[in-house]
Amino acid sequence: MEHMAKTLHQVASARSALLFERGKRVFPDGTTRVTVERDPNPLYIARGEGAYLVDVDGNRLLDLNNNFTTLIHGHGFQPVVRAVGTLLKSGTCFANPTEHEIALAELLTQRIPTIESIRFVNSGSEAVMFAIKAARAFTGKPAIARIEGAFHGAYDWAETGQSGTPDTWGAPDNPRPVALYKGVPESVANDVIVLRFNDIEAAERRITAAAEKLSCIIIDPMPSRAGLIAARTGFFDALATLAKRHGILILADEVLNLRQGYRGASARYGIVPDLMAMGKIIGGGFPIGAIGGRAEVMQVFSIANGKPALPQGGTFSANPVSMVAGRVAMEAMSEGAFARLEIMGVRLRSELDAVIGRFDAPFSVTGAASLFRIHPKGRPPQDFRDAYADRAETAVMDRMCRHFLESGIVLPKGAAACLSTAMVDEDINKIIAAFASFLDTTKGDGKT
Repeated sequence: MEHMAKTLHQVASARSALLFERGKRVFPDGTTRVTVERDPNPLYIARGEGAYLVDVDGNRLLDLNNNFTTLIHGHGFQPVVRAVGTLLKSGTCFANPTEHEIALAELLTQRIPTIESIRFVNSGSEAVMFAIKAARAFTGKPAIARIEGAFHGAYDWAETGQSGTPDTWGAPDNPRPVALYKGVPESVANDVIVLRFNDIEAAERRITAAAEKLSCIIIDPMPSRAGLIAARTGFFDALATLAKRHGILILADEVLNLRQGYRGASARYGIVPDLMAMGKIIGGGFPIGAIGGRAEVMQVFSIANGKPALPQGGTFSANPVSMVAGRVAMEAMSEGAFARLEIMGVRLRSELDAVIGRFDAPFSVTGAASLFRIHPKGRPPQDFRDAYADRAETAVMDRMCRHFLESGIVLPKGAAACLSTAMVDEDINKIIAAFASFLDTTKGDGKT
């Protein structure tokens, strides 16, 4: 098997290896995104076809990444292809507004209960950043509280607390606001309160102590990098009660988890946020982000009475390509389409669990709706620290992802995998078979 892995990985990626060498001459590490997986080099993609990728070496691979959960319809979704193809003839961006932005805004505000007003930006990171700024502008307070290990994009305050390790994350009852990189101003950490997921008692203590300076509590209804696990009963209710008591806003980051249902993840779990950050699926495969929420809070963006409390613009914000692609993609995500993905997701997670039981293997599966994660742990993690993979567990995940690749499947490592509407039952069977094959191949070798 080791020989097979070496042969398949090296021979089948010869063209990708050459492109990676070219990339090293122009990019600091050979690619232009730190999130690109490589083993030892990334796979370069030639095209996407529905649920599948075709790389430059001709390998056809079932895609469980879908550009980090963005492509809910898979690749080359024809309604979007046709709509964007027609639009390109009319222009791609303007300094003026278009009807297209109103149409997508109407769809989202009509569908998602807590969004009364909306602003478009260009990425999920930008959406979270402006949502935090909106909370500050509305409350007049600078600090934020956030869940340890959750990913909220590329903004210093949002990043602080996402990347702790056993050496840096601090005591269980006093998690540290660990900076993502050297040089972050020390003042940033002073305005970030880190909360452990599902720890109600500690959250109450830490939020109450910092309430006078807290503008918002950022939550992800099911944080992917913190384990893709659901909150314990009462956790989000406790945060909402504390927020109301102290004049703090609840900011739901649904950039990833909006795909959990027709009305989003907050509605699914009974969360009523004041602000919501969105992205990924609402752009139909094109760059997008959005901030939505209560009309009263969203007024911080308004120039109706002169200078806004929070100025916000962007050269490509609400560009017609993203607006049209997003509207068409979201129109196709009917309640029936979400229900079909839900059924596939439930079946997949259930059968992966059954495979684990059959082999009595030290693995667990988490997730909901069209999302799942396989953990090299015998029980599902309860928070970021539980989900953190040590060196041995990381090696197991490396071997599993290689095995999936040999089986014709791209499985993201250490992040949420997802299904798309382009998938059919045979694709689900393929995922289950690959996992069973991996456990069968490795049983008794001391490596799992």
